[in-house]
Amino acid sequence: MTTLVTGAAGFIGMATADALLARGDAVIGIDNLNSYYDPALKHARVAQLSERHGDRFRFVELDFADRAALEAELGGAEFDRIVHLGAQAGVRYSIENPHAYVQSNLVGHVNMLELARSRSTSHFVYASSSSVYGGNTSLPFRVEDRTDRPVSLYAATKRCDELLSESYAHLYRFPQSGLRFFTVYGPWGRPDMALWIFTRAILAGQPIPVFNNGEMERDFTYIDDIVAGVVAAHDTPPADDGAEKAGGSTGPHALYNIGNNRSEPLGRVIELLEQAIGKPAIRDYQPMQPGDVPRTFADIDAIQRDLGYAPTTGIDVGIPRFVDWYRRYHGV
Repeated sequence: MTTLVTGAAGFIGMATADALLARGDAVIGIDNLNSYYDPALKHARVAQLSERHGDRFRFVELDFADRAALEAELGGAEFDRIVHLGAQAGVRYSIENPHAYVQSNLVGHVNMLELARSRSTSHFVYASSSSVYGGNTSLPFRVEDRTDRPVSLYAATKRCDELLSESYAHLYRFPQSGLRFFTVYGPWGRPDMALWIFTRAILAGQPIPVFNNGEMERDFTYIDDIVAGVVAAHDTPPADDGAEKAGGSTGPHALYNIGNNRSEPLGRVIELLEQAIGKPAIRDYQPMQPGDVPRTFADIDAIQRDLGYAPTTGIDVGIPRFVDWYRRYHGV
């Protein structure tokens, strides 16, 4: 099997491609290697994939929001399924640069749907986000919960992606699975995420920003557990049988939460970082940031039932693993 993976130089994209390749599949990876964060990290991820898997991994530097380039570069490529993980990420940056999100997350998503439709792709798996739940106070978040009150532009674009996919599934009947990721962390993570920011600051003896005065909880999900869910979805297209799928669709379109099924206090996460690093954190307490929410918590009943998903890595194990990788990567 050959799978097209978008965002292959990204955090989850690299890990997903690696898992598919490790079991013997072939992967075509695309990424535009933009400068939202240091492209050197993206190049290093691609290099890892190439070194580990050789010719079964083909990388193409490509912006999937550029329709003409997408068609030109992939016109002769053969692939069975698409895992669309590329996107403009980041809740706070969406307030500063909304156009980047419209271009990548909306125009780009439609381009990928059109590619899947024109190729009669057997399954289109795509990344959504727990941010679609907005300021929902009913916990844990269930795929059936209301998602029409986003509190950030990033969240709004991800919910729009789900609606676009529902429309395409209804019109063209090709299978799709949307995956609502909760806070993902682990080796090869993103520099704009809390664990990376905190680790860098603690090692340097600098203050860490602790928003909402520390009254924050997140469903922290280790990268290996996330990838297990992505691969399980990849292997199990929803049937076009008229039965209601996770998320409410009666077409071949399912929505799943992928989380750890636990909401961890931010203070506990900082304590584990302090233990792993061997230095105390200097906490700089700040108010809630625009577009942020105080708590996330994934109900994973649907993905457990349909795909057998079962996360295994708690933060007590995952956070020290991330710190060990961070030290190796940076030579500290």
